Amino acid sequence: MASSSDEGSGSGRRPLVFDELRWVVQIRESLTEDPDDEDDNGIPVSVFNVPKQLLVHKPEAYVPQFIAIGPYHHWRPELYEMERYKLASARRAQRRLRPAGLKLDALVAQIADRLERKVRAYYHRYLDFSGETLSWMMVVDGAFLLEFLQIYASAADDGSGKPALRRVSSRMAHLVDFAGRKSAHGLILRDMLMLENQIPLFLLRKILEPQCASPEEAGELLASMVTGFMKELYPFKMVNGEFPAVDVAKHAHLLELLYYLIVPKPTEDGAAEAHDHDESFDIEEQPENGGGSGGDEKASGGGGEYVAQLFAALWGVASKIGRGPLHLIMKPIAFAVKAPWKMLTVVPGMSGIKHPVESFFMSGADGSVDPSSTSSNLSRPPLIEEIMVPSVTELVNAGVQVAATTGGLSSISFDCKTATLHLPVVTVDSNTEVMVRNLVAYESSAASGPLVLTRYTELMNGIIDGDGDVALLRKRGVVLNRMKSDGEVTKLWNGMSKSTRLTKVRAVDMAVEEMNRYYNGRWRVKTKRFLRKYVFNSWQLLTFLAAIMMLMLTTLQAFCSVYTCSRWFGAVTVSAATGG
Repeated sequence: MASSSDEGSGSGRRPLVFDELRWVVQIRESLTEDPDDEDDNGIPVSVFNVPKQLLVHKPEAYVPQFIAIGPYHHWRPELYEMERYKLASARRAQRRLRPAGLKLDALVAQIADRLERKVRAYYHRYLDFSGETLSWMMVVDGAFLLEFLQIYASAADDGSGKPALRRVSSRMAHLVDFAGRKSAHGLILRDMLMLENQIPLFLLRKILEPQCASPEEAGELLASMVTGFMKELYPFKMVNGEFPAVDVAKHAHLLELLYYLIVPKPTEDGAAEAHDHDESFDIEEQPENGGGSGGDEKASGGGGEYVAQLFAALWGVASKIGRGPLHLIMKPIAFAVKAPWKMLTVVPGMSGIKHPVESFFMSGADGSVDPSSTSSNLSRPPLIEEIMVPSVTELVNAGVQVAATTGGLSSISFDCKTATLHLPVVTVDSNTEVMVRNLVAYESSAASGPLVLTRYTELMNGIIDGDGDVALLRKRGVVLNRMKSDGEVTKLWNGMSKSTRLTKVRAVDMAVEEMNRYYNGRWRVKTKRFLRKYVFNSWQLLTFLAAIMMLMLTTLQAFCSVYTCSRWFGAVTVSAATGG
């Protein structure tokens, strides 16, 4: 046998011991099987390795810490403490088999003979197990998972909106409870949400069928369990409180089902539109400087940049004043500047202020721009700078309202008329970080289109900079905090900014662009930004002002050397003293 290591010890995975003989046997059996057997045909891979770009930042959020479910982490010795509970669940499942006296061996043999290839097709990693070992692993882990899920069964809803509590075995009573008060319950729940800790849902139904009167009853019971489980985990507030129907047969595993409840699969028209407008790009391919208009401005020259910024800031303030009583004065000034502009830009030294003047005159003082410019920005490759948005505190201080909505991620928008940012209501608790991180990992591995959930986490990371931002979102009902403090929520969102690739999501990016345009168009924002960047932190402007003062004093000195200035100043002093 030859040894080969897996991704590394940092992920908590054991080194693989590769059995070459068994691999050759499996290849031969696979090639000599009946060609009409299409159990694994058309089954997309759904259980992936967590991408290294995500795993390296917080491995404990992706690697199970308490219990292994499925083949990826089964042999880790630190997780073997839970094996006796899994075996106890398997024994109880065997006692419930119909007809009485039936053993789990028959179910294991059925999976090994007929479903082994189908099971392996769900996993991205090569499973170095024999068919019998893999089948026993799935049956034992599935029996434990079903016993855990039964406390979420919603077949007998008590009208409170929460699934009714079912009886839990006394052997597991000290581990789990519906309220989640026990620490072991939370640890099991978090490990169940990890991408590498999933088993196919069709196997759970297969294990349930011999325990129920009919396959239909087994399907209904599994759907009831999974629905209650999804209700407990779903982080957003539903429209009218109605939870969508859960079709277990259409999804590979629990994490995939939760993902498509949060991010519904697009229709054919929606997929075509997403393909037209939303593309993904590798982070390494992005230019360091970011490109765009910022690069053009920097290329226009060193000294002209500061003059241009000064002119832009002053014009922004003046244009706001011009909306009041000075409107009649500002209109002729605007016309006088626009009319000869093409001729003025030819004059040396004037080209440096061309871009800011055009942006202010062509876009309007309120920051509104031409719709074609919006479409152009949405079609450009995403840049790292475009993820940046003002914090909630800065938005509120600039006059932006933040409103909570129902409907999930599809409700994110910015209303320009009322200057209101609409965000979905999200519940944050001790399981949210692991859940969202693994959903993002699944999305980055399985999604062929835009990374919608990843873009949402980037938006939340952008608008939350400190505890005060979380407090504002909590007061406006956007964040329902079930954690100890606002600081923990801040750390949660700020820690999830890593992504495998940059992406553009049309609805979210349009809301961000409109919000940024409104914010950047506020005169208070422009003035504060100019003062901070070019006055308080800029020696160039102060040097420029000092040079102007020196030039004025030199001019005055030269004037006084030709004319007798003392007579003028003396006459002014005498006149002021006599009151004449």
